[in-house]
Amino acid sequence: MAKLNHGSSPAAGTPQLVQSLGLFSSTALVIGSMIGSGIFIVDAEIARGTNSPALFLGAWVVTAILTMIGALSYGELAAMMPRAGGQYVYLRESLGPLWGFLYGWTLFLVIQTGTIAAVAVAFGKFLGVFFPSVSTTHWLWHIAHVPALRVGPMVLGNMEIGVNTANLTGIVVVLFLAILNIFGVKLGALVQNVFTTAKALSLAALILLAFTVGRNAAAISANFGAGWSEFWRNAGWSSLHPVQVGVGGPTVLVNLLVILAVVQVGSLFSADAWNNVTFTAGEVKNPKKNIPLSLILGTGFVLAAYFLISLGYILVLPMHGDLNGATVWARGIQHATEDRVATAVLEQIFHSGGAYLMAAAILISTFGCANGMSLAGARVYYAMSRDGLFFKSVGKLHPRYKTPAAGLLVQAAWATVLCISGSYGQLLDYIIFAVLVFYILTIVGLFVLRFKKPDAPRPYKAWGYPVLPALYIVMAGWICVVLLRYKPQYTWPGLVLVLLGIPVYLFWSRRTSSTPPFAKSAKDGAPIN
Repeated sequence: MAKLNHGSSPAAGTPQLVQSLGLFSSTALVIGSMIGSGIFIVDAEIARGTNSPALFLGAWVVTAILTMIGALSYGELAAMMPRAGGQYVYLRESLGPLWGFLYGWTLFLVIQTGTIAAVAVAFGKFLGVFFPSVSTTHWLWHIAHVPALRVGPMVLGNMEIGVNTANLTGIVVVLFLAILNIFGVKLGALVQNVFTTAKALSLAALILLAFTVGRNAAAISANFGAGWSEFWRNAGWSSLHPVQVGVGGPTVLVNLLVILAVVQVGSLFSADAWNNVTFTAGEVKNPKKNIPLSLILGTGFVLAAYFLISLGYILVLPMHGDLNGATVWARGIQHATEDRVATAVLEQIFHSGGAYLMAAAILISTFGCANGMSLAGARVYYAMSRDGLFFKSVGKLHPRYKTPAAGLLVQAAWATVLCISGSYGQLLDYIIFAVLVFYILTIVGLFVLRFKKPDAPRPYKAWGYPVLPALYIVMAGWICVVLLRYKPQYTWPGLVLVLLGIPVYLFWSRRTSSTPPFAKSAKDGAPIN
């Protein structure tokens, strides 16, 4: 196998990445990338799965523990290798170029682009609250309906392909943000700062409302009971919870350790994308200090807000509800209309005006999330291209604005395809397991680098090493095992998508062997010493 041109840099005189992002901007990128629309929706599924107020909140405690350990561990890697590409670089340097490529391949194919497509279309859907003509049922060009196809535990298809006014709005958002981020990282960061500040204030307002004017004695009685009897209901070690295996499979009873792992499909990945700031390391001022700090501050803020919001939900609405309930109260958290728990909470407080308030908050949240992910993702493809593992043009920077313009446009083009195909939702479901596996592998890489390169400079060392990183591997590994057993529709397709990257890697690496190597640059991602 030919040796790859790790972190090759442009020739002398060509554009270089500019370090423009300060601590506030990098922290805003963490927060803005993490907060999309998930926290406003996934609590309904978590409530149905756990059927216990204690386990409902416990799911977010598990998410907080895992995510904070991940952020603390990644801080060491970021301080060691403050280069464009972030997690791609960490995997490449610790486990080898194949693993770095498989991460970058999956990121481009689904993780980043699928999330951008999903949140951009969500923007379109919620814009329809104010402008009813913007809707997923208002078709401008309906190409085809792909019927559902059962393949083992999976259901493929059941998609509408074409352009409706909602996904057209999403496509406009995707393309607008790609073009905007070409005009300099400072402009992209300014937009991110504004929208992250706005969404942070929106979350704070939601928490404040739930804990004050929305606080409902009847909901507290239903969810907590006398002496907290209702709060702990179904949360004991001997309590069993029903879980359907796969799609259309048998329903089995599992204990609390299993059900907490199953519901992480919602909570853990509503808190995902915290690692995106590492992709932009080549453009962060004083990255050895600011990236670890922004990871800790950003994830800490979001996780605290998510827990408080979920606690606020059970202060306003009963957890248990009736699927056929005619009112917001009767449906409760478990059966909130279309799982929009936050909307139900605001409707309980403000009645009809609540839906408009929530729609406005989600518009702010999804736009900021799409911008953050658009800005960050292109830096990974740039780093891959510098290694000869992606299109050569993606490894070049705009001559004036010093941004990976080609990477931004390629990313937007693929996200647009996903918007039109309607496949992004299923693809994101499929890749959840793979995302967690890559997190595990990256933290394994932390141990590998401590062994292989004990004398490498480490301006920041992972807090709690080796106990906390090992705890992450054990906890995340347990979640993976549980998902393999009980939710194969979320696991095997993701693994297939990852493995499809192996022949692509072989193609690109052979292509690289016939290409003259570039000069190496520590700034753009040369191997660590």
